[in-house]
Amino acid sequence: MKVGARNQLKGKVTEIKRGDVMAQIKLVIPAESVMGSVITVESLDEMDLQVGDEIELFVKAVNVLPVKAE
Repeated sequence: MKVGARNQLKGKVTEIKRGDVMAQIKLVIPAESVMGSVITVESLDEMDLQVGDEIELFVKAVNVLPVKAE
C-alpha cells in the first residue's frame, strides 16, 4: 500500500477506549513515548485491533506547531 505520509512509526497498542461512534487507541512507540489516536468504531472493528497488537502508525498532520522551549 502506498501512502502520502512520510512519518511512519511502529508501535504497540496498550489501551482501547470504545465509545458509541469513536474509539480512542493508546500506543507506545520505540522511543518509549505514548501516543494516541481516535478512529471510528467501524474502523476499529474492521481492523480487529486488540491490546497488544503490533501496528504501523502513519502520522500526517494538517498543522505542526513548533514552540521554543523556555
